[in-house]
Amino acid sequence: MTIGQNAIRTQTRAAAALLAAVAVVTPAAASGGPADTYYERAFVVAADARCDLFQPQIGRALTAATAQARGAALRSGVAASDLTEVAYRARARAGSVSCADPDLAVVRDRVDGAFAGWARTARMTFPGDRFDWVANRSAYSRPTWRLQQASLVGSSPVAFGYAGEGEEAALTAVVSWYGNPRPTAARLVFRDPAKAPRPWLAGDNLIPASARASLWASGVSAAAPTLLADGKRDGQAWTFSPSAAAALEQLDPREAFALEFHFRDGSVATVPFEAGDFVAGRAFIAMGTV
Repeated sequence: MTIGQNAIRTQTRAAAALLAAVAVVTPAAASGGPADTYYERAFVVAADARCDLFQPQIGRALTAATAQARGAALRSGVAASDLTEVAYRARARAGSVSCADPDLAVVRDRVDGAFAGWARTARMTFPGDRFDWVANRSAYSRPTWRLQQASLVGSSPVAFGYAGEGEEAALTAVVSWYGNPRPTAARLVFRDPAKAPRPWLAGDNLIPASARASLWASGVSAAAPTLLADGKRDGQAWTFSPSAAAALEQLDPREAFALEFHFRDGSVATVPFEAGDFVAGRAFIAMGTV
């Protein structure tokens, strides 16, 4: 069985155990649809926040699983407003259950056992509509990708996500140019929620410029060989501030964002990406290395 198959099997077992566990406390809600899956996970996260049910690593695994369930529900066609209501109901139900309730103890034991496997999982892929986020919690002393999404601009491979050594990782874009172009600046471009509150769902097409926000890279250096795409010998690594991650987390998982490279002659190379399960991927790598 491959690493990917093991991760999928672990996720499936955890989801089944969570469904059965939450049915003990909220039997009417556990029917297995995308919104119900989100409810189950949101309920357990809220119960954990209130009653301190799990060790931190299991709590982080649940946070990742909840974000993943929300993304899956949105991609299945559930409205974001409906999921907001689902989350409210889950928190309300968790708030009404006594921390000493024996049924909640059953939930704790079942979930703890189910998600222990996920907490030990080193690699996981979070599928999107067009692009995937690939997460890696394996312990390396050399620079490596912790969370990345791969794209292209022309014939030049571009990867974006979290990269670093050991437990340290920064939001980074790595590009290996075909030929000898060298941009002078790079920036992330995405929907500005203050200007356009509703998600912009148009495939790879970015929201109109009047409703965009952007964040410039804070620095550039030669990319470590271990961060380069297969077959590439050199590349640039552009780093971004933590505020960029906070901005991307505000996007709908189905939305596009882009990385722009600006050149001295005024030209701009635009690289498409998808928000996808960025939130879930961040929560997964926050569990630490294994």
